[in-house]
Amino acid sequence: MDSKSERKRLRTRWRTQDTELSLLALPTTIWYVLFCFLPMFGLIIAFKDFKIYGGFLSNVIHSDWSGFKNFEFLFKSNDAWVVIRNTLGYNFIFILLGILVPVTLALMVGQLHSRKAGKVYQTMMFLPYFLSWVVVSAVIWAFLSFDKGIANQFLADLGHDPINWYMEEKYWPYFLVFMNLWKGLGYGMVVYLATITGIDNTYYEAAVIDGASKWQQTKFITLPLMKMVIVMMFILSVGRIFYTDFGLFFQVPRDSNSLFNVTTTVDVLVYKQLKTATVGMASASAFVQSVLGCVTILIANWVVRKVDPDSAMM
Repeated sequence: MDSKSERKRLRTRWRTQDTELSLLALPTTIWYVLFCFLPMFGLIIAFKDFKIYGGFLSNVIHSDWSGFKNFEFLFKSNDAWVVIRNTLGYNFIFILLGILVPVTLALMVGQLHSRKAGKVYQTMMFLPYFLSWVVVSAVIWAFLSFDKGIANQFLADLGHDPINWYMEEKYWPYFLVFMNLWKGLGYGMVVYLATITGIDNTYYEAAVIDGASKWQQTKFITLPLMKMVIVMMFILSVGRIFYTDFGLFFQVPRDSNSLFNVTTTVDVLVYKQLKTATVGMASASAFVQSVLGCVTILIANWVVRKVDPDSAMM
């Protein structure tokens, strides 16, 4: 068979396989078009003085253009610096601890000889992820309430004055970081534990024969094989550095005005603006967050590609 006939045969076989795979991917493609790409049409609201007086399409078409007016409140607000500082500062700590702590605990759980104990620990760490921030907020209130809270009762037993926790800014950065880590720890561990369990045991068997200790096995086998997953999780986390968990920053502090400087982020500010402003401003904020998130992902991926090309996502 000549080369031309061989290429034609391979191309024909590829077309057949491609049709089958396309049919398999069709439901997912339709889902993405309907729920991910079609709603992007709504970005036009960010540039309009959106008025609600009829159907959605009619409102979009007949609302007047406003240019970049909807974007101005984000950058001209007196609290813009505080909001951006909180959003980026908290996310920087969340990303750092969100990788360091789950990876460490996943390594520790992965070293357990008892699989049953490992499952129990993993389940206990995973359960907080399913709790609503509203429920968590009520539990925190039971601890930190000024007159009936467990924390103040404990301080009173020790002879100290009670603390009005929801009026003191200095405690809340620690509370918020702890709550975010506590709630997301188990979810973050799943990916790393799956990576550890997927490592071929022959690597460890060969290391044991060579006399490697547990730390040496972790340093020279487990961590290098986890590197790509850790980098991928880091890049994905960086992409949401301009987003925050609204429930964490709004529900848990109970929207206390005294805590404004340490609990207000972009998402909380947008919600408060929505109560007095327009839909266009909320759309503009989401648009800015999406664009900046995309830019940070590209920058993080570019930096990773410069340092270690094999670990880059693109």
